[in-house]
Amino acid sequence: MKLAGRLVLVQADITTLDVDAIVNAANAALATGGGVCGCIHRAAGPELAEACEDCGPCPTGEARMTPGFDLKARWVIHAVGPVWRGGAQGEDRLLAASYRHALALAAEEGLATIAFPAISTGSYGFPLEKATTIALTEIAAALEHEGTSLRVVTCACFDAATLAAYEKVRQELDL
Repeated sequence: MKLAGRLVLVQADITTLDVDAIVNAANAALATGGGVCGCIHRAAGPELAEACEDCGPCPTGEARMTPGFDLKARWVIHAVGPVWRGGAQGEDRLLAASYRHALALAAEEGLATIAFPAISTGSYGFPLEKATTIALTEIAAALEHEGTSLRVVTCACFDAATLAAYEKVRQELDL
């Protein structure tokens, strides 16, 4: 495992993590939603919705950054993943792009630590193992990029099944 210590997999509430930035699995309007998005908005306070109005909308596959307000994290990076429509509509490419954009924003700001949820795997229906492979591949590429400010990327898994999927794919990819 070549990224031991730099790629952390945990079962946790992403809103409680003490990192430079957490990633929100956002919708294109950057509006308060359900799932992880709703949890992040509730924990950050009403200022987050106001900040999102100022920087939205955000196309699928891209990301925007706002302050973290009442969160431990100083920043929230809102990454818009695709809705799963069977796999023939560029969903893999769009999901990879959402991770790349979020990681690039973090690196541009000189952030050292960031935490991701499993983008698009909830109500957007992206198959978990496929999404996990894309996520870990993009995260590994960012961590291996020479000169990056990123030191630790955490994958905050909502439940034990998600954590098990991440651990399985990590082992398969030898990360």
